[in-house]
Amino acid sequence: MAYDDLREWISVLDRAGELKKISAEVDPILEITEIADRVSKSSGGGKALLFQNIKGHPGAQVLINQFGSARRMNLALEVSALDEVADRIRHFMDVKSPQGFLDKVKMLPMLAEMGKFFPKTVSTGPCKEVIRREKFSLDYFPILKCWPKDAGRFITLPCVVTRDPNTGKRNVGCYRMQVYDEHTLGAHWQRQKIAAEHYRERMRAAAGENPTLPQSAREGRGTRGVAVDVMARSSGGSVRIEDSPSGKMEVAVAIGTDPAITFSAIVPAPPDIEEYLIAGFLRQKPVELVKCETVDLEVPASSEIVLEGHVHLDELRTEGPFGDHTGFYSLEDLYPVFHLSCITHRKNPIYSTTIVGKPPMEDAYMGKAVERLFLPLMKLTIPEIVDINLPIEGVFHNLMIVSIKKSYPGQARKVMNAVWSLGQAMFTKCIVVVDEDVDVQDIGDVTLKALNHIDPERDIQFTLGPVDSLDHASRLPNYGSKMGIDATRKWPSEGFQRPWPDEILMDAKTKALVDRKWKELGFE
Repeated sequence: MAYDDLREWISVLDRAGELKKISAEVDPILEITEIADRVSKSSGGGKALLFQNIKGHPGAQVLINQFGSARRMNLALEVSALDEVADRIRHFMDVKSPQGFLDKVKMLPMLAEMGKFFPKTVSTGPCKEVIRREKFSLDYFPILKCWPKDAGRFITLPCVVTRDPNTGKRNVGCYRMQVYDEHTLGAHWQRQKIAAEHYRERMRAAAGENPTLPQSAREGRGTRGVAVDVMARSSGGSVRIEDSPSGKMEVAVAIGTDPAITFSAIVPAPPDIEEYLIAGFLRQKPVELVKCETVDLEVPASSEIVLEGHVHLDELRTEGPFGDHTGFYSLEDLYPVFHLSCITHRKNPIYSTTIVGKPPMEDAYMGKAVERLFLPLMKLTIPEIVDINLPIEGVFHNLMIVSIKKSYPGQARKVMNAVWSLGQAMFTKCIVVVDEDVDVQDIGDVTLKALNHIDPERDIQFTLGPVDSLDHASRLPNYGSKMGIDATRKWPSEGFQRPWPDEILMDAKTKALVDRKWKELGFE
């Protein structure tokens, strides 16, 4: 149970026939992307790829497309189906308050099981096999340039660790990082991400803001009104913001972790739940952590590569463009600069990466896994939900199809607004709500029912609010409109007085008769 590290995971992929080792020389500049893109778009997502002959990096290996199929996603989480994980989540959420001594005794095994998920700190680990406090360089690693118009090379599958300055809780997020030179990177945490909030909290503290923050501080502005919003638009270049608070924020970056840890970094978890705890829950075994050498943070002990350093609170630099999962380049913008202070790694480290672009690609299968695991948590807040579908072509935030058990008029609109209130689901550009008998995983069924059920003027509503930073069509960066479509059957209590027709369905007796005679009729 639980993969010890990335190398064991690679061995499992190999034994399962899910890994292709490539010994021919390949270039990390564009060529690996083109190869991986073709493989990921082949039937079933192709295989995971382990490149073993990297131009300019003798002895280095690159792993890509490790999550790029439904089967590999199940293997990564060590289940036969993702619903098994969802069932485990439901099991823990169904716990009721004990009513007496006997109930408390019955809960002990569950509490003991939950206890084994918490991370534990160990004295050392494989990621400390090589420690480079001096003469370190990012050029040592085969970091990819993915697409022709990318601003440079990008680390695309990092586990970026930051700490809440108020609570001390850690966050692990998957934020791309642009390589500027041997020692600095761009930290692309979008304004709605938890690491960005940690950054703003440190700014507020450094600026001497009191707990009752004025509007300027809530927006990430200094005491003298100077904007320090990390997402400020820029015409390019590096910016030092005068009069903004001085200081640094510690950051650690783990690359090449075991699959549960890597996946946990992309899960939209509540801010109060550490991703290391989620990883322990997924792998049913605690994550072992080690202290960093130069910053007060902990990273997975079995990581292949660890980058340690800090960002200045008063330094922004242009990051991007970057070929993104929308199928378009995300535009350049200002982001904090990550300065390296130390690199530790395993001997002969394996560089784990991914590429994003026009779907389907590896991230599509990761997104569908998040969809299945997020469903029980959505139902906790919105119990009428039956199922959801985030179509791959909707690139996660552009379209959500929701089926509900409708009990009262206007409920579809209530569900839309509830979805827009849930964490990262607030970015959903279009929500289509259908009745419980519609299979949301069947796009044909959804299209037939939704388009037959709506009167566009009556059933479509628009709202304004935060949108994904990657939405290039919004009226302003990070702010725009969203659309909800009530495609449920309309009731008289919703002002619909016409009779609603029945769906065309054959009776069960005739269907069973034809089933029995099918071969006799000459059909396979």
